[in-house]
Amino acid sequence: MELIKRPRRLRGDVFLRKMVRETRMDKSSLMYPIFVREGSGIREEIPSMPGQYRYSLDQLSYKLESLVKAGVGSVLLFGIPDVKDEKGSQAYAEDGIVQRAIRQMKRDFPDLYCVTDVCLCEYTSHGHCGMLCGHEVENDSTVELLAKTALSHVQAGADMVAPSDMMDGRILAMRRLLDANGHKETPIMSYAVKYASAFYGPFREAAGSAPAFGDRKSYQMDPHNSREGVKEALLDVEEGADIVMVKPALAYLDMITKVKEVTNVPVAAYSTSGEYAMVKAAAANGWVDEEQILCEMAVGAYRAGAQIYITYYAEELAKCMDEGRIG
Repeated sequence: MELIKRPRRLRGDVFLRKMVRETRMDKSSLMYPIFVREGSGIREEIPSMPGQYRYSLDQLSYKLESLVKAGVGSVLLFGIPDVKDEKGSQAYAEDGIVQRAIRQMKRDFPDLYCVTDVCLCEYTSHGHCGMLCGHEVENDSTVELLAKTALSHVQAGADMVAPSDMMDGRILAMRRLLDANGHKETPIMSYAVKYASAFYGPFREAAGSAPAFGDRKSYQMDPHNSREGVKEALLDVEEGADIVMVKPALAYLDMITKVKEVTNVPVAAYSTSGEYAMVKAAAANGWVDEEQILCEMAVGAYRAGAQIYITYYAEELAKCMDEGRIG
C-alpha cells in the first residue's frame, strides 16, 4: 500500500504515545471528597460506596495523612451533624462539625487545601437544600443562610467555598458577604451546572441528605438541557464565581466542553458517588478492570476540558500518575 499518511506511526511505542498526548493530567488537579461526622472513634464504611468512610474528627487525620502521602493536595469537605432542624442551623454554627473539622485540618495539615461544600441539605430535618414555604424551597431566604454558612467556613479557615445548592443569586450574595468581612481573596467554586441526577444516590446515603418528600428538580437542572447549563455558568461568573463546576461528570462531558468554551474561568468536574459505586460494583463482579476504568473516566473528563477533577478515586489516580499509567 502506498500510504503517505499513517496515523499509527505515532502509536508505535510507549514513549512516543506519551510524547504526543493531547490531554495531560497532574496530581495537583485532583480533589478528594470527604465526609466528617460527630462522635469519636468512628471510621464508618458507606455501604453503597465500598472503600469510602464517614470519619469522626479523631479519625480524620489518618485519612488526610494518606492523601498527603499520595500527593493529593486538596479536599472537598462535607459535614454530617447529629442534630438537624428546619433551618439547617448547624450549617452555619461556629462549633458545627465542618467548622471544627476545618480548624483541625488547618492546624494539623496547613498545606492541605481545604474546600468546603456549602449547602443546607445535610443539615435540614426535611433534607432539602433550603428554607421551605409549604413544600416549596424558598430561594431568597435560603440564599441569606447560604452566604452566612460560607462566611462561617472561611472564618474557620477554609481556603475556598463551593456552593452546591443551585439557588439563584447565591454566588453574588456570598461574594458580597465575604468581601464585606475582609475575605476578598477567598475564591468561590460554584456548582454552576448541577443536574437533578440519579448519580447522587450513594452520596445521599453517605450524608443522610435524601429529601423527606418530593425531589430537587425545582432547583437542580433538567438533564435534557444544555443551553440552560451555559446560562447558569455565565450567570455565576458574572456574580463572581472564580471556578465553575459541572456535576455529574461522566454523563455530562458535553457540558464540560461547552462551559469551557464560553467561560474564562477554570472548569471543575465532579465524578459522583454513583459513578464510583457503579465501577466498584462491576469490578467486584469481575466485569471490568477497575483501574483501567477509573483512569479512562478521568481522561474523558480532562479531555472534555476539566482542569479540576473531584473524585473518590483521587488516591488511586495519583498512584496511577506516579506509575505512568495515566498522566
